[in-house]
Amino acid sequence: MTITPCEDGPLLVRGPVRLVAQDGTEIDAGRETIALCRCGRSAIKPFCDGTHKVAKFRAASGPRNDPLRPSEED
Repeated sequence: MTITPCEDGPLLVRGPVRLVAQDGTEIDAGRETIALCRCGRSAIKPFCDGTHKVAKFRAASGPRNDPLRPSEED
């Protein structure tokens, strides 16, 4: 399985994955590649419906320089 954070968009999950709600109920993704909402505004959470574009959601694809996050050199 691979998870790819898309710049200004969802998390793309590729490969076999088991998606489970907080109460333990399994969520049927219906396919092997899914897009999970990162903006919090999707009408079909946890899946992305493209609302991030209308909401002008912004997020980097990779890690940002965060002073609380240890660098790879540490």
